[in-house]
Amino acid sequence: MQQGSLSSYFKGIAAKRLSAVEASPTRSNQHEFNGVAQLKAILGSERLTLPAKFIYLGNDEESITKDAGNITWYDARENHPTRTEYRLYYPSTSVSELATEGDLLFIGLLPDSSVLVIIAKSGSTFERNIIWLFGLAKGTLSDFVAHEIEGSNDFALDFASKLILEQIGIEAIETDENYLDDMLNKFKSRFPTTSLFSRYARATMPEVTSLPDPDRALVSWMQKEEILFRTLERHLVGERLKQGFNDVDVFIAFSLSVQNRRKSRVGQALEHHMEQVFLDNSISYSRGKETENKSKPDFVFPHINAYRDSTFPADNLIMLGVKSTCKDRWRQVLSEAARINNKHLLTLEPGISRNQTAEMQANNLQLVLPHQLFETYTTDQNSWLMDIAAFINLVKRRQQ
Repeated sequence: MQQGSLSSYFKGIAAKRLSAVEASPTRSNQHEFNGVAQLKAILGSERLTLPAKFIYLGNDEESITKDAGNITWYDARENHPTRTEYRLYYPSTSVSELATEGDLLFIGLLPDSSVLVIIAKSGSTFERNIIWLFGLAKGTLSDFVAHEIEGSNDFALDFASKLILEQIGIEAIETDENYLDDMLNKFKSRFPTTSLFSRYARATMPEVTSLPDPDRALVSWMQKEEILFRTLERHLVGERLKQGFNDVDVFIAFSLSVQNRRKSRVGQALEHHMEQVFLDNSISYSRGKETENKSKPDFVFPHINAYRDSTFPADNLIMLGVKSTCKDRWRQVLSEAARINNKHLLTLEPGISRNQTAEMQANNLQLVLPHQLFETYTTDQNSWLMDIAAFINLVKRRQQ
């Protein structure tokens, strides 16, 4: 097992598309997956009952459903001298009730011998990302494809891989204790503001600059900030847990504050680092200034005064929204900065579905993302995507 590799999180995986019988409880009471002989590659030949987490992934973060139960793997002909008939039984759950024919079924055997069962809606971004991460693009997946995560099936996790693992509920956490004492001293054993923390992360990487490669710089800064944040968070949260909680409501409030901090920090960090990219490239901009109807686009170029000047050519104005993940929230950008017809949106979300990107194009919204994430998109999507370097060049041309 390589440290920071896929095998750190999975012992084996299997996937197929659900048939009508498997997807519809009204058509079958058997509660079993068909064509499971290939699962011997990861589950072996002995009878097993394993704890399982079930997750349904729909079109966005609001359509995620989770449940728990056990799965049973056994040979129904185990007493027969020559025949085998393996079966994988699963319970009825809130996840299985959402499944439809053609959805992607993913089964992951985890290092603790528990099982992750994911059903991803057909055509969704989640489905696209699972197929890319686990190399499932070949074939129709009408039958199970299964293999252990070892050898050529194992690889070191990169930026895109970690983002996708987080999407499916697995935190690929990396920490670096070498920075802990310095952070505790500098930040007085508390969380600093997001802008201060982003500056600190960049300062630990003086060799990284957004000139001449803003895509590489942004990814490097985001990765480093994530490592530093998790290092500090693990310590500070651990210290608070040691104190204990005398009240359930206090504990719940603390837990929610931890989750909310994680969610809001990533988006703000992305804005902070992009602002540094603009400063490095001597680009004029306004950040978070009000346009119409109290909307506040993340960035307006060349500046908000030009936007508010009706005599300034609208064709020379650019707006950039920043969202670490899009899902359906990308539509919020469309109502910002009414003077600008063709809008831009920066995201770190890998493998957005074709349906979503086609809708973005139809609404004159250009997706911008680090070039390292292009490989998670299809070939035809790649021809339309814009990386950060190209966006910088566009802004510079408009400001000449």
